[in-house]
Amino acid sequence: MPSLVGFLVFAVFTAAGDALKPEEMGVGVSLGLLAVIFLTVMWCAFSVVRHAECLATILGEPFGTLILTLAVIGIEVALIVAIMLSGEAAPAMARDTMFSVVMIVLNGLVGLCLLAGGLRHRNQTYNLQGANAFMSILVPLAVFALVLPRVTHSAPGGELSPLQATFEVIMSILLYGVFLAIQTVTHSDIFRQPDDTDDDHGHHNVVVRSIPFHVFGLFLALLPIILLSKKLALYVEFGIAGVGAPLALSGFIVAALVLMPEGLSALQAARENKLQRAVNICLGSAVATIGLTVPAVLLVGWVTGHTIELGLKFADIIMLVLTLFVSLITFGSRTTSYLQGAVHLALFAAYVMMIFDLS
Repeated sequence: MPSLVGFLVFAVFTAAGDALKPEEMGVGVSLGLLAVIFLTVMWCAFSVVRHAECLATILGEPFGTLILTLAVIGIEVALIVAIMLSGEAAPAMARDTMFSVVMIVLNGLVGLCLLAGGLRHRNQTYNLQGANAFMSILVPLAVFALVLPRVTHSAPGGELSPLQATFEVIMSILLYGVFLAIQTVTHSDIFRQPDDTDDDHGHHNVVVRSIPFHVFGLFLALLPIILLSKKLALYVEFGIAGVGAPLALSGFIVAALVLMPEGLSALQAARENKLQRAVNICLGSAVATIGLTVPAVLLVGWVTGHTIELGLKFADIIMLVLTLFVSLITFGSRTTSYLQGAVHLALFAAYVMMIFDLS
């Protein structure tokens, strides 16, 4: 049903052509049409997550959360590329979206999971080695992609030099490939809940069918999202300019849209005292965003000739470093409490405040 509605909405906007361009409709009507596209994409995204959940139930951890993460990253790349190619926000769009994903995941989602789980279960446990594996690759990838381009002299202004871009693509793919080998082949046990004897892998209220059925359903739900991504990009950019909101808000909106279904899955896992699944979802999203989205965006930039700015502003660098530091402390022990969740939510609130204060 969501896929059918997605294809129908795309057909309507395609058939209307220039008649539904935001410039022709005005700010008020454009915001209404933006809401229609946004809700349609969100519905399809939830369908993607549902099929990924069913595959997770069949395959177990860590393959379940890996499928979910890769599906969501596919949505993220499609939306980022569409907005990159749609207007003036292109150079910094990828940077703003990826930074938003990292801040929403490491502060917003992690904070909500730790707070909700801690209030319900007091102290929660997870596999410390698995969390350390995530953080060990996330820290250098984040610094390479989002900090180094701002402080080097070969490519000032946040843009990567050709040598830096080549290094970034190769290094990100290699490190993520090594991480996938650790996660799925040689050390998959460290990404499972300690002392987990639950045979359903923590997945409830899902109707599981065959693997081919859910793989086909997942891609069928992804396709209308990709088709609608350029339409969404046009209306997001026009709506933000029309209401006078900060340009960085567009990256936040895209990141929130992409992460909403995945975030709800992580929050549910934390409430069910399956903190390891929540950790796999949250930290896996952050790692995949840097490890896969950055190379994809740079390759698209090379092919299309678009300039890509990845280097963060100085204030954002401080927020990123502080977030990584606090995350290392949070995932430095085998148990968590709601105090750590409150700290991460405070950092998330500071990030949202800075979007409006520094733009």
